[in-house]
Amino acid sequence: MPRRLLLGCSAVGNTLVERAREDRADVLAVTDDTGWASTLRDRNVATVEADPTDPSAYPDRASVVLVASDDPARNVAAARAARERYPDALIVAHVGTGPTAEQTEALKSVADRVVDPTEALTNRVLDAVEMEEPDDSDESSEPVEPVGDAKRLRSPGAEERPPRLVRTIRRLSGPLLVVAHDNPDPDAIASAIGVTRIAERIGTSADACYGGEIAHQENRAMVNLLDLSLKTFGEVDPSEYGGIALVDHSRAGINDSLSKDATVDIVIDHHPPRGPIEGTFVDIRPDAGATSTLITEYLSRLGIEPERALATALLYGIRIDTRDFTREVSIPDFTAAASLVPHVDESTLERVESPSVSAETLRVLAEAIERRDIRGSIVASCVGEITDRDALAQAADRLLDLEGVSVTFVYGYMDGVIYGSARTRGTDLDIGEVLRDALEQAGSAGGHANMAGAQVPLGILEGVAEDEELPDVVEAFVSGRFFEALDDPPTATRGTTPTEPASEFPE
Repeated sequence: MPRRLLLGCSAVGNTLVERAREDRADVLAVTDDTGWASTLRDRNVATVEADPTDPSAYPDRASVVLVASDDPARNVAAARAARERYPDALIVAHVGTGPTAEQTEALKSVADRVVDPTEALTNRVLDAVEMEEPDDSDESSEPVEPVGDAKRLRSPGAEERPPRLVRTIRRLSGPLLVVAHDNPDPDAIASAIGVTRIAERIGTSADACYGGEIAHQENRAMVNLLDLSLKTFGEVDPSEYGGIALVDHSRAGINDSLSKDATVDIVIDHHPPRGPIEGTFVDIRPDAGATSTLITEYLSRLGIEPERALATALLYGIRIDTRDFTREVSIPDFTAAASLVPHVDESTLERVESPSVSAETLRVLAEAIERRDIRGSIVASCVGEITDRDALAQAADRLLDLEGVSVTFVYGYMDGVIYGSARTRGTDLDIGEVLRDALEQAGSAGGHANMAGAQVPLGILEGVAEDEELPDVVEAFVSGRFFEALDDPPTATRGTTPTEPASEFPE
């Protein structure tokens, strides 16, 4: 049974058929235009010569419906009939020639994607027709796999992702709650906003939320200057939502404020998974440098043009997570960034990237430099008690600028927890695995080959002797384990699948 159904034909429909034939895709055309019917049959395209607005001429099922005649009124009627016949199908509709405002709005109310004029439709729909939904029998989670060009994906299953995401959201019983990890970074924030835009575009209300706080000055500047709509967990009740989506992390209750037994419907992440991840729709791609890259891909393939604030946030998220395309970067990251640039508010982005530096950040950096323990090309530094955990990541990044240094680890404690942030540059060392070996038994740790984080409860370390200083005790405990783990360090291997999710930890 065909997965692609063409209702009506025109120059646009003809172009789509040509592309489908190149891709060896199965297409059924329904048109009552005798000339087009004859042309299609001459090309060995299955064609039913009938009224494209009459559902009795339609096949039993179709995953992608293309409405492509030149008559706006008939396109509206055909789109409505297709939506009623195939509630879960991806419907792409051409407005036709000279549509009225009412006709255009009518199409938008039933179709997933409406493009005008014809020239734009031809370019955009060529992407949409490459998106096939899986058979109803194939409801398994997405496999972890690398991706190619965001606009011309050819890896197995890549074409299925956007329509499966649409179908998953459409089947929810109520609004969608999009959850970023606690103390979200720009990638998590932008990704959460991006998923809400996709949900809203297909008629499902959605809220983006986070736990903890947005403490890093650049992160606060991004949210404030771009006027991004995010709620804290204190403002939402997950039980009031019809579904939950996780972005930039992959398990409920691990580095987010959900309960561990929360049912998750959607997971979109770029951190390496370390075990099975639950969800109706799961897209985890460790080869991507940022989750924002994945969200940008969805927007592109669904024909959703990001407004300036969202485009700016997504680009910033990609740049931060790839450290301006120098760390864990992939071709899709460059492709996504290039597609966002025309929509970005450059002046606002400059202000986001150059906020005032907090006194705490400068203090932590100074402590990291003053208390650094250098062993060869490796630096570890305990900065004592902190009030802003994001300052650790900034200090770890800055210490990499020291001559001859290729590995940094900066850690401190607040609210009864030791937090640490590690970075590497120009080395085969897998710092995520190093931190896991060193500290996972005492707390939690992990991340990427070039950037990682750890959390360890202070516990009994707080009960130090009167003649001992807590920073010294913490330093002896953490640094001892860290340097011991480096005696037999694991090397970096991109695209591997460990046994636990690495996105549990702040980086």
